Amino acid sequence: MASANTGETGRRKAWSAPELVDLSVPVVTGMPVYPGDPEVEISAALTAARDGVNVQRVHMGSQSGTHVDAPYHVDDALPRLEEVPLDRFTGPAVVMDARGLPPRTAIGPEALPDGLAPGVVLLIATGWSARWGSGDYLAHPYPSAETAEAIVAAGVRTVGIDALSVDRTPPPGDEAFSLDAHRVLCGAGAVIVENLTGLDRLLEAQAAGRPVEVSMFPIRLAGDGAPVRAVARLG
Repeated sequence: MASANTGETGRRKAWSAPELVDLSVPVVTGMPVYPGDPEVEISAALTAARDGVNVQRVHMGSQSGTHVDAPYHVDDALPRLEEVPLDRFTGPAVVMDARGLPPRTAIGPEALPDGLAPGVVLLIATGWSARWGSGDYLAHPYPSAETAEAIVAAGVRTVGIDALSVDRTPPPGDEAFSLDAHRVLCGAGAVIVENLTGLDRLLEAQAAGRPVEVSMFPIRLAGDGAPVRAVARLG
């Protein structure tokens, strides 16, 4: 006859903890930033040896690293970060596989996956996170304005990408600057998360039929946006 303890052990073995995947880049001195944004510098303000505690001095722009753009980022009349509902920063995710494209390719609406609906977080996997820290990182693919319009029409109000921007980042000396996708998404009240990493793992989980949920809550910094610690939960 099995003991009560044996039954409890069996129940524990049957339960497995969800897999958590860090989707955030590390914040370090000299990390890549959008051209013209403040450089990131982390230095010691206090030290345990001298002051009894370790405290770092942090200098960075609000759009540094893995971060969220509030609609206010592109228009003073649109909602600021503190005005955005918290449910915009979490939810079930659908990952779009846009890997293997040439540099600076516009991603058309035909690439959008099934399953887009209100409350769903769309994550765009370009594979460009593998180029983080290199000059090629600026040459990422990006969703076209038509794709952004299709995303909004589907009711999606949270979009993330594993690249520097949801718009084309011009190479040095190129004046062809655009915020078309930003304006469509932000104009609809959507939030944008940029500089994600680790989306390959989410594509694998999605292909295996595992549910994917993400949380991308920004620090409580009023204004245009803020860094986030983006994490996926794989069921």
